[in-house]
Amino acid sequence: MQKLEKIQLLKNVGSSWFSLGVNILVGLFLSPYILHRLGDTAFGIWILIFSLTGYYGIFDFGIRSSIIRYVSKFAATKNIEEASELINTALLAYTGIGLLTFTITVVGSIYIDRLFQIPPGFQSTARWLFLVVGSSVALTFPLGVFGGILEGLQKFYLINWTNIFFSGMLRPILIIVFLRRGYGLLTVALITVGLPIIASIVRGALALRALPLRFSPAYISRGAVRQIANYSGVTFVIIVASRLKSKTDPVIIGSFLSPAAITYFYAGSRLLDYASEVVSSLAQIFVPMSSQSEAMGDQDRLRKIFVAGNRACALITLPMTAAFVIVGRSIIEVWLGKRYVAQGYSVLLTLIIPYTLMLTQFASGRVLYGMSKHGKVAIITVIEAAANIILSILLVRPFGIVGDAIGTAIPLAATYTLFMPFHLCSLLGIRMSSFLRQAFLLPLALALPPAMILLLMQRWLVPHTYRQLGLQLLIVGGIYAALLAWAHSAGKLLRVGNLALAGDSTAAEAIPLPVIETYSED
Repeated sequence: MQKLEKIQLLKNVGSSWFSLGVNILVGLFLSPYILHRLGDTAFGIWILIFSLTGYYGIFDFGIRSSIIRYVSKFAATKNIEEASELINTALLAYTGIGLLTFTITVVGSIYIDRLFQIPPGFQSTARWLFLVVGSSVALTFPLGVFGGILEGLQKFYLINWTNIFFSGMLRPILIIVFLRRGYGLLTVALITVGLPIIASIVRGALALRALPLRFSPAYISRGAVRQIANYSGVTFVIIVASRLKSKTDPVIIGSFLSPAAITYFYAGSRLLDYASEVVSSLAQIFVPMSSQSEAMGDQDRLRKIFVAGNRACALITLPMTAAFVIVGRSIIEVWLGKRYVAQGYSVLLTLIIPYTLMLTQFASGRVLYGMSKHGKVAIITVIEAAANIILSILLVRPFGIVGDAIGTAIPLAATYTLFMPFHLCSLLGIRMSSFLRQAFLLPLALALPPAMILLLMQRWLVPHTYRQLGLQLLIVGGIYAALLAWAHSAGKLLRVGNLALAGDSTAAEAIPLPVIETYSED
């Protein structure tokens, strides 16, 4: 069984990183191609529209998270009846949400050019773009049920391979072909939003093969509604606040500055978004793991997931942070061009510390979701979102896009310095000093030598081309990989030693926790 579990884990994490690697490479090459073909203003409108429709995520109401939570539970107990009730009820709710968001899209497309500083020549395009993107998002609500089923079954690899084919391979080919033939922004949008819809249909077929659900109006139940509501109510608050945080910057910049200014903000912030996607692709597996451990009442296992999970996130995050700080200017230059370096790098440096604090603790939030203990997180996230919006609005006019970045950075840093580590340690009964030492000391030690070597390389050559940059990153990446291999051979990577529990007077009284191999149960 343990061998099968390890294979399942490797399939999930390996496919997640491969999928993400493909998407990042595509983004790194496709974004500047689209930008230089369409121009700063059109590209800024593109980012603005996708940010606006990103707010539609609040209409999820936390339903998807409840699907993941309870599908994993019902699959473990082989309760197909309750799983069918859950999915039928969620599908009905999502259909209603899809109709609501489509209505909002139609109305919003009429007024989009009056709400933002959109030049007259782009107003018609902006209206049609909002209509196309918003309509596709409305359709993805009911189709997204099947992705939630696959996640609850811990079959992330099926989601990842469909992403690789449709978004990582087919999308860039079609976009390049049509742009070369003279097509514009709307065609790029149709390709971008159309392929995920096809991918969702494919996932639906895969999900129904993996979990033989029954579909009928008879399976729509009040009990399932209560079940979803009890779990997703708090999640909904977090989703709303998170959307306000993550989608606010382009909207504020587009309202107070210009669509072109969004492009310069994107030059720095998008690199951190890529980093977030890398870490998130690992951290997502901790939700069903924690859910199963909580259902079994295994507190020791939850502590292991918390500590080793955050260590894994830090092992990924810290070398990326070092690279962004040391060669961030070069990355932006070879990616988008020299004229985006000054402002883009300033945004990057402003956001880098709070993002690092967040990403190194990404597993914490996933553990809370799995335990259904995310109530306080909702309150803090709402406060953070409100502070983000207020500060960004106050600072964007006098300081431009860097002021907006400062407004985002301050509350984000406060959340992951003053709240998240203390809350989790208190909840799981772990001493803060023990958590910090076991979760972050090894990642810091392993990330330091490659960072120093990369810094020394800048005295020899500051990269200005993909080849030069790639060579430097390949060298330090190889060094870091060797250090990881050494740590793995020494049994240090995911081993959780004696954790000092809150209230214990000595570490010797702590509960010994063995090596984490995996938590998947197939």
